[in-house]
Amino acid sequence: MHTKSIIATIVSGLVVLAACRKNDMSSSSGGNNDVSTNNCVVQQSAENGRLIPDQYIIAYNSSTEGEITTTARTFSFTSTLLQRHNISSTALRQAFTSGGAAGGFIARLSSSELQRLRQDASISNIEQDRIVAYGACFQVVEPKSITWNVARVGYGDGTGKTAWIIDSGIDFTHPDLNADSARSKSFINGLTSARDENGHGTHVAGIIGAKNNSIGVLGVASGASLVALRVFDKDGKGTLGSIIQALSYVNANAKAGDVVNMSLGEDTVSAILDQAVQNTASKGIYIAIAAGNDHKAASLFSPGRANAKNIYTVSAVDSLDNFASFSNFGNDVVDFAAPGVRIPSTYLNGKYAIFSGTSMAAPHVAGLLLLKGNNIVANGTAKNDPDGTPDPIAHK
Repeated sequence: MHTKSIIATIVSGLVVLAACRKNDMSSSSGGNNDVSTNNCVVQQSAENGRLIPDQYIIAYNSSTEGEITTTARTFSFTSTLLQRHNISSTALRQAFTSGGAAGGFIARLSSSELQRLRQDASISNIEQDRIVAYGACFQVVEPKSITWNVARVGYGDGTGKTAWIIDSGIDFTHPDLNADSARSKSFINGLTSARDENGHGTHVAGIIGAKNNSIGVLGVASGASLVALRVFDKDGKGTLGSIIQALSYVNANAKAGDVVNMSLGEDTVSAILDQAVQNTASKGIYIAIAAGNDHKAASLFSPGRANAKNIYTVSAVDSLDNFASFSNFGNDVVDFAAPGVRIPSTYLNGKYAIFSGTSMAAPHVAGLLLLKGNNIVANGTAKNDPDGTPDPIAHK
């Protein structure tokens, strides 16, 4: 692959969104992992985890598996179940499948309706739906050729491979991205377009697959088809239910060897979300998940805590291989570390920007999974890993 040239136009300035500090970002080396002085990390929003009144996610147990293998059959099964419990069909918001396992549905329910469903033998779990949201903090910058982070993990040709990006969407007109608008989909009520209005998803997409051309930056798996599964609005806010619907869409449309990137996380544990991730991975689909930016044990948060074959939870390091001060940790669930401090990538309106967070670390591994599958290797380890067992740094 040839080295990319630097784009002529230089765009500068800081744009700061919710839940972030404006910090000194004059250097783009990524060498200092001190959040208080040099980095503006994509943190969870203050709204993250807020319960949605009267809205619930209902998961079926394995005994229903043979009856609800498609979304249409799940919808039919669910309609019958609601009738049986004297619940209006208008309560149903969405039915979903879950890999090769039983799926479920999302519904608006009164307390008495909820209690009746809890007694139904076909239901394994019920969770109240909640807001999943992040703030954003970034700097619009001049792009560089092969950036330090991509050089650190390695890169290759991703042409013909597909990454399904569960995030805020993708800028479909960005000249440095091979965005697949035909297969992209929004899972936000009232928003039909998967076009990115936030920037986070576009940044993630560039790390995975920015083109090997004469402009901008280079992705880990350059030229890969990038499918936007939009679950976050312009303010970085979505719901747990929308994420589960996006995974259901992957189950119906992706193939073994494809990769899902989940640069997102809850403020707590969701057994239904963890199971949905595991069910998708069981289809031979690789999943890269951000460990989270709370400097806590990653096992405390979904979906980063999910463990199974084909699932990779990713912590963050800087350009000197120092463990990022914000990154979640724990060898019980974290599989690899990858660059996540001051990462340059694609941004809205054909621009480029720097973000920090495990949201940026995960797509490096997503790109490697496109290139190598389960054959990713380690090249060094994270320095000063707080759990005492250094995470291996992912490499091609």
